Amino acid sequence: MNGKVVTELGTKVVPGKDKVMVEGKEITKEDKVYILLNKPVGYVTTASDERGRKTVMELLEGVKEKVVPCGRLDMYTSGLLLLSNDGEFIYKVTHPKHETTKTYIAKTNGIPSEKDLNKLRNGILIEDYTTSPAKVELLLKDKVNNVARIWIQIHEGRNRQVRKMCEAIGLSVIALKREGVGNLTCEGVEKGKWRYLTKQEVKEIMENEL
Repeated sequence: MNGKVVTELGTKVVPGKDKVMVEGKEITKEDKVYILLNKPVGYVTTASDERGRKTVMELLEGVKEKVVPCGRLDMYTSGLLLLSNDGEFIYKVTHPKHETTKTYIAKTNGIPSEKDLNKLRNGILIEDYTTSPAKVELLLKDKVNNVARIWIQIHEGRNRQVRKMCEAIGLSVIALKREGVGNLTCEGVEKGKWRYLTKQEVKEIMENEL
């Protein structure tokens, strides 16, 4: 530190004043960044994949900071994915207690009845837990092809939750897209592209005003 070897535990470092080097490389404070990615189908939400599949990190051209996803979208789900290096921000987005809404559009093989939709609205048992009440609307029903398009808004985000909710009422999901997180959408962001959040957007999330 400042050209001297530090051996005492608990030595304090003053940010912006003290210069810290480890094995010849200076350790600097990393700027906090907040990214909105319009994820395409075919990418896994992880930093690296042992099976050699494409990851969302490959889409973040130009981002120098090391960021991690705020939650996950499975390989076959597209849409809005947030990434950051700010742990508090990630917690605000992902922890159910903050009730940050996630909005999805699901295209299903099969058409749900109003009774089925009410099961989703009231909370439904999937595997070993019951989901929190969800907002659900039937956007389209195509009786000829036996497909439907359903708008679903939740504030949880368990593994493959929306797919499992649909399966619990006898529907298989053909396509799934996350339309929004809170008030954030992918409007203006092409599929496979990303942008930084504005200071106001970050502020709204941190103050839980979504």
